[in-house]
Amino acid sequence: MIQIQKYFNAEKSESLLFMAFGLFFMLFSIYCYAILKDNFWNGLAIPLLFFSVIQMVIGSTIYYRSPKDKLKVENMLNNEPQKIQLEEIPRMKIVVKNFIYYRYFEIVMIAIGIVLMFSFNDYTFWKGLGMGLFVQCLLLLLLDFFAEKRGLSYLKYLQNL
Repeated sequence: MIQIQKYFNAEKSESLLFMAFGLFFMLFSIYCYAILKDNFWNGLAIPLLFFSVIQMVIGSTIYYRSPKDKLKVENMLNNEPQKIQLEEIPRMKIVVKNFIYYRYFEIVMIAIGIVLMFSFNDYTFWKGLGMGLFVQCLLLLLLDFFAEKRGLSYLKYLQNL
């Protein structure tokens, strides 16, 4: 039971981190676009804003869903343990599998960002766009790494029940 609480509490905590980064980059992208108004900063602002909105949506969804999911799994374990095998393990297999797709997407976006950053000598719109992709997707890759590791550990726990 402690593993279940630990998993969902950590999931909720990381969602707060997702939202904090999302809010920071959202505000910074608005600052880049509205105050700095240079091509480089405008290019940087686009991926920062785009991915920060995604971070806010994902973070808030997980934050509000985690306590309900924790109670649901605890109730399954206490009242209907067979539902762990029928519902929670298949759900977690999908969650873990999706991290593979996220990882590939993030690596491709990081690579595109690197190419754009090093393809232009001047601080152009495209160099800024590349830097924004690099920064945001590297952050997402790092956060997803820990979420995937946590998910795999939780899945193994469930499979050993």
